[in-house]
Amino acid sequence: MPKIFTPKVVTANHLLAGDVIYQTATGWTRKLAEAEVLQDEADADLRLIEASQQVDTVVGAYLADVALSDGVPIPAHFRETFRATGPSNYAHGKQVELS
Repeated sequence: MPKIFTPKVVTANHLLAGDVIYQTATGWTRKLAEAEVLQDEADADLRLIEASQQVDTVVGAYLADVALSDGVPIPAHFRETFRATGPSNYAHGKQVELS
């Protein structure tokens, strides 16, 4: 029996800044809430291929599982929660914006 496809977003790291970024319908964002949520496996695979070809912008692109809360994507795994909030050594960057 095939595995049920769960919603996903394309995520990567920005090549020059190193920040975690998420693919939108028109480009990239640093905010998970603005990411394009992919509901179809074939579409998700195509978007990942497109992201992986942007070697001048991103590194390490992959599909990350998300859940939806009022239509907004939220991390479905601890790793993605950690990546979405930024480094844990002290409050800076995204952590300052969230507080």
